[in-house]
Amino acid sequence: MRFENKIVLITGGNRGIGLAAARLFAGQGARVMLTARDQAKGEEEAKRIPNAKFVRGDVSNAEDCRRVVNESLNQFGGLDVLVNCAGIIFRNRTVEQTSEEEWDATFDVNVKGAFLMSKHAMPFLRERKGCIVNVASYVGLVGFANTAAYAASKAALVNLTRTMALDHAREGVRINAVCPGSVETDMIHEAWKKFGDVEQAKRMWAEKHPLGRIARADEVANAIAFLASDEASFITGVALPVDGGITAA
Repeated sequence: MRFENKIVLITGGNRGIGLAAARLFAGQGARVMLTARDQAKGEEEAKRIPNAKFVRGDVSNAEDCRRVVNESLNQFGGLDVLVNCAGIIFRNRTVEQTSEEEWDATFDVNVKGAFLMSKHAMPFLRERKGCIVNVASYVGLVGFANTAAYAASKAALVNLTRTMALDHAREGVRINAVCPGSVETDMIHEAWKKFGDVEQAKRMWAEKHPLGRIARADEVANAIAFLASDEASFITGVALPVDGGITAA
């Protein structure tokens, strides 16, 4: 029960990595607030998780972020962990192929969303010596073709993580990131469908990873929970690859 009596707020908590993290935190004693744009899906999932609630919010909207943090405080009385997991769908685009609208939408969710949520949560995390875990990507650490906006946004999130870690270390707030490789979620299934042959696409994705497979969402959730736990009490400013060895190649 590593998180007994801890209060955890997870953006993008209604599916994929965010949902897996919510289940893990709750299973280890936490009270969990989920937020996402899809209210029906969020409420449905929250009902299945012990000590979990859902509040609708769009992380690209400053007022929504403030409201979501305040609702977490109202429901649970504090905040110990913020997991910034909301992310926009993977886009296969070069710079030339990326529209300005796609670029802005990607940065609004993947970077601005983490910035806004962290900004509004920080005063309450400071009070309880809490922590933030950002969900970035291995493409934020290395280049990857045809992902101009996505890779740039995740690289920005990695450096935002490092900078916040330095800014708030003396206040007792730790900030880290996980950088997953390919993870079997709704997002990647959408990418496989666009490829055409889903099974062939899955094999191709798996072969890029030295371990020869893609990750399960719960494997990334385990890394998030570790970084949020007291076991990682002397770790801050880290961008932890959870990528089956792909960045070591």
